[in-house]
Parts: sequence; structure tokens; C-alpha cells
Amino acid sequence: MDGRLNDLSAIPDATAKDIETLLAVLARGARRIERVEMSFGTVWVKRYGTERPVFWLWAQNALALLFRKPFLRPSPQLDRKAMVDREVRRIAAFAAAGLPVPKVLYRSGSALVLSDAGPTIGAQLGVLKSADPADHDDLLVACAADLGALHAKRLCHGRPHPRDLFLEGGRVGYMDFEEEPEAVMPLPTAQARDLWLLFLQLVPSALEGETTAGRALSAWMESAPGDALAELCLLVAFLAKFLWLTRLIGRVHMGSDLRRFLAATRYLSQVLLPPRAADASKAGKDD
Repeated sequence: MDGRLNDLSAIPDATAKDIETLLAVLARGARRIERVEMSFGTVWVKRYGTERPVFWLWAQNALALLFRKPFLRPSPQLDRKAMVDREVRRIAAFAAAGLPVPKVLYRSGSALVLSDAGPTIGAQLGVLKSADPADHDDLLVACAADLGALHAKRLCHGRPHPRDLFLEGGRVGYMDFEEEPEAVMPLPTAQARDLWLLFLQLVPSALEGETTAGRALSAWMESAPGDALAELCLLVAFLAKFLWLTRLIGRVHMGSDLRRFLAATRYLSQVLLPPRAADASKAGKDD
């Protein structure tokens, strides 16, 4: 590890006033993620271990054990220092692979100071939705294409949500490396999970619906490893078994998470899985 990361005075272009400001922000510990304006630009302070373990993590582990499905396992739960170490290590791995990432300017045992990456793709999609619908969907497709290229480099992100992605010189960049699914499951499984998680956001938000979803899936498949695609089919085949339950629950309350699960999983099951026996029989009668 670069020893200079422990020294605020080693931050490029930082003035004495900047260092004083950062020291005050770090000591205050007000929020998990905090934007700070410096004389040389914006930086972000990110703190670790501030959130209590949630019920969903326990539930994920229980479901993974019950169904014996590795893709259900949550990333390892670590202490604050290990969480910082993990994010620094994963940022370095992505940078070494030539991918745009924020720069680590400073680290402590429980926090990082990161460079500003500019507007997230999530924010840009929000603007494009009404300003330029075609560019909106093209950007969604670009996210899938870049994710496939990332997987071809034998990497995975763990949570490729548009709010964790940004653009740099026309390329998709990555941030928020809090997940490390490949630590608890085979890499192809983690990559398949990446694609499914992206499609949870992509399918419901695509303005051209399944047309854009199809373009995005094809774009990912152009670069993604074949073993990741095989794992994606297995993942979708398992989750598709619960679509009926999702619809049943949705009759009572169709929340946003449930709606995303239903839209993405239903679409992927339609295009990746062979037709069910009943569907095949019906198709034969229509010939």
C-alpha cells in the first residue's frame, strides 16, 4: 500500500486550509458519505462501518444455505479497517485493468477521501429521460456493453447500479466497491449476478422497453465470457420459479423493488430460457 495515502499533506494541490478543512470533516463524522469543496475541486469523504447490519444480510445467508445457491450469498462482512482495505484494493485492481475509477487521496482506519468523478450515470439518465430519450436508452446499452468488457477482464463490480457508474472520456467508470461477491462465489457466478443486478435497473427504466433490453443483453454478450452467460441462465432459471409468488404479492403491494425484480427476471427468462412445455405445445398448435 502507498504510505502517502495516510498523509493528508500528500494530497496533490492541497493547501494548509484544505488540510484543516478535511481534518475537521473527518473528526466530525457527520454522514456516511460527505461532499467537501477544496481549493482544487471537490472531494468525497466516505466512512465505513456506520450502518448496522440489516435483516436482509441475514436473510441472504439463510436463503443461500437453504437453496444451496452461491449467487445468493452476501459479500463478507468486515470490520471498518478491512472494509477500507477492500475498497482500496479493488479500486487499484480496476485501475490496473485500465478502467476509470476515482482516485484514493487519503485513507484512515475507517474512512477514505476520494476524488470527484463527476455526475453519475444515474444522474445523467435522469436528465436524458425527458431531454433526449434516444440517448437515454443508448446510455443504458453502453452500461451493459462496458460491463461485458469488464467481465472479459476477469473482474466483476458487485453492484453495477447507475448511481455507482460514471462517464470519463466516453467510457463507463466504476466506483463504490463495497461488494466483493467473487470472495464467496465462483467468478462466473458473480459476473452473472452483476448482469442481473444491472438489469433490475435497466429493464424498468428503458424507454423503449424490451427493444432496449435486447440491445443491452446483446451488447453484454459480445464481450462477456461464455461461462458467465451459462451461469446467468442458471440464475434466471432459479429466480423464474418465484415469478408467480412475486405477482401474487404484487396484487397486495407492488413496491419498486418487487416491480424491478418482476420486470428484469421475467424479461431474462423469456429470452434466455427454453419455452415451458405448455408454451411449446401452444406454439405447435399455432404453426
